[in-house]
Amino acid sequence: MTATDSSQPRIARVNGPLVEVAGLTEVAMYDIIELGESRLPGETVAIRGDVTTVQAYEYTGGLAPGHPARSLGEPLSARLGPHLLGGIFDGLLRPLTGAPAWLEPGHPFTLAAGHDEFGFTPQVSAGDAAAEGACLGSVAVAGGIAYRVVLPPGMSGVVERVRPTGRAPGDAVVATISGIDVRLTSAWPVRRRRPYRERLAGSSPLLTGQRVVDVLFPVLKGGSCAVPGGFGTGKTILLQQITKWCDADVIVYVGCGERGNELADMLSELAGLTDPRTGGKLSDRTVVIANTSNMPVMAREASIYSAATVAEYFRDMGLDVVVVADSTSRWAEALREFASRNGELPAEEGYPASLASALAAFYERAGRVVTVGGLEGSVTIIGAVSPAGGDMTEPVTTYTQRFVRSLWSLDRDLAYARHYPAISWSGSFCRDDTAVAAWYAGTGDPGWADRRSHLAGLLAEADRLSSLAELMGAAALPPRERATILAGRLIREGVLQQSALSSVDASCDPSRAAALTSAVLAVAGRCLDMADAGVPGATLEAQDFSPILRAREEAATPEAVAVRKRAMLARLGGLAQAPGPSAEATEPAGEAGDQDHERAGQDGHLGAA
Repeated sequence: MTATDSSQPRIARVNGPLVEVAGLTEVAMYDIIELGESRLPGETVAIRGDVTTVQAYEYTGGLAPGHPARSLGEPLSARLGPHLLGGIFDGLLRPLTGAPAWLEPGHPFTLAAGHDEFGFTPQVSAGDAAAEGACLGSVAVAGGIAYRVVLPPGMSGVVERVRPTGRAPGDAVVATISGIDVRLTSAWPVRRRRPYRERLAGSSPLLTGQRVVDVLFPVLKGGSCAVPGGFGTGKTILLQQITKWCDADVIVYVGCGERGNELADMLSELAGLTDPRTGGKLSDRTVVIANTSNMPVMAREASIYSAATVAEYFRDMGLDVVVVADSTSRWAEALREFASRNGELPAEEGYPASLASALAAFYERAGRVVTVGGLEGSVTIIGAVSPAGGDMTEPVTTYTQRFVRSLWSLDRDLAYARHYPAISWSGSFCRDDTAVAAWYAGTGDPGWADRRSHLAGLLAEADRLSSLAELMGAAALPPRERATILAGRLIREGVLQQSALSSVDASCDPSRAAALTSAVLAVAGRCLDMADAGVPGATLEAQDFSPILRAREEAATPEAVAVRKRAMLARLGGLAQAPGPSAEATEPAGEAGDQDHERAGQDGHLGAA
């Protein structure tokens, strides 16, 4: 090796994604380092004297001590622009459209041909003063969103030149501000949050179209939510349903370490979905970041930061954005693997001691803000948690619960009973119910809070009584208690269950959800009143409630639900006026009711551990 060669930075050690480089000078934390002849990207995570520790974002097979390395002198940054909408990217936000089926290390990522020109319309003129965050123009994009080209943070001045109306390539200069060119696309470090003028309290809920969420455990726009659940409890399906039906302007979906076939199914289904807002494709306003389980593990660690940066970019246009991260457990596992290779002292279950602060920093990027340009926008983060063996006491789950505003805990018993979404009403919470109730009251539905409280109370009481019924038998309970168990079953089957395969019930708007909830509560209340009036519990249990239970899949409008409610109440009214059955006549029904409630108790007493 010559003297010239010895003065160049060289790889000193390779341990999986951990690479140590000797001889790098003027390098800073989180700078990008190119490794080997293939120039594999990596990120500086530690500096000890003249040895720099790098986490590689590609497969490091073939790297060896002595191979060259060089610093780019800049942090890991995301390329932001209109090309993001409708696109599929890897964890470093490199486009996968047009890429080969198998990505080789060092593969050049470029935008697919035909997707790098956009229609630009200026909204400023030469001589105008432009402050940071000012709208310089708009871009015509599919998806029906208002795509604004805003002046990046930290820039202001006088507009010297502006691009005329017409087609513009992605790297085109759209304006020159005080001698500095502003391009249609820009870069931003993924680990640095974008600035804003003011942080606002959340005031309106994210409407997801899922009744159990919107009625019992809503999340505010700008809020954060976790979805913990073991294998097979339906996390991915629930998150995909929210991706399809929520009322956000832009959805950023991150497949972080999940199975590739699940993500492929989701993408193919998403491509065929019609956007209920525009009639076009829902995928036109969706950004998908695919970092599946067979992709490089450390790119998984960067993927959620890339997603947060993309969301903040669209937030600065005054849009409401949802980040769906599936799942944060796989991200935490990447942190654990690298920390172990780096020799860090392990904390609980081998995770690094910085896990809690890393989770907090991620969820803190959610929020409703006034942007530097004076617009209001929000970022809502929904993160799945996949605890090993369904253990809800493991570190990722317990830490996450401290930082989120809503929790949708998925119950294995509910899922195995084919109750979907399998959200446990006893193990979930919403910390923003007061703000949500105020929003509903302001939009003409002041009864939302009372319905929610009534539902929660009946479900809790039904769970308690179902436990007694399992021990004593339902026939031993007084009529009032048997009617309460019946009310819990009506709520579960008539309100909380929802079919993703139904054209009517896949999504439920607030007015129809309110109608269904009111109808079931009215029927349950009538049953309780009849039990108090002396109608035997077995007689109530023997009634056919299928018209009101099937309303969720057959009654497409609030008016149709109201018709079924009146018919069911009329039937129960006739029952109350009829002479009571003899003890002999009620005994078989009582035995049947006992068996039914033993089954109902198994389905209803969930998540109460």
